[in-house]
Amino acid sequence: MAPRLLALDIGKQRSGIAISDATKTIAQPYSVFATSELSEKNGRFSRLLLDWEVKELVVGLPMLEKGKEGAQVRFTKQVAERLAATFDLSLHYVDERHSSSEAKRIMREAGLSEREMRGKLDAVAASLILEVYLEREGGQHARDLTP
Repeated sequence: MAPRLLALDIGKQRSGIAISDATKTIAQPYSVFATSELSEKNGRFSRLLLDWEVKELVVGLPMLEKGKEGAQVRFTKQVAERLAATFDLSLHYVDERHSSSEAKRIMREAGLSEREMRGKLDAVAASLILEVYLEREGGQHARDLTP
């Protein structure tokens, strides 16, 4: 199996996960895990990394307007750096200040209710983060997440 890229939309309580295809051109939502379980050496996240042969981690940074870093960015970087060190992953960051609102818009357009969105929104946001990274690395024009 070809190695995949994995993206995270890290939150205080839960984190959305997205994974690339084998060619690293398509991002798809995968799941949502409790943030606290991501660093478990023998947990679901660890198995996911092994099963998909993940070597690179893409993490969305929830920058404040005008590109400033707030408390959530510092928390996100702390979690991301710990995961990269624990699982020996290359780490890449993407500005994701509008990914959650864009994910919600996409899910509404697909006809999902607020109730149906629960548990899926963070994974869709992670797929948007990964899509931005894939497009940027592929030399294409990146998706604009501004409203």
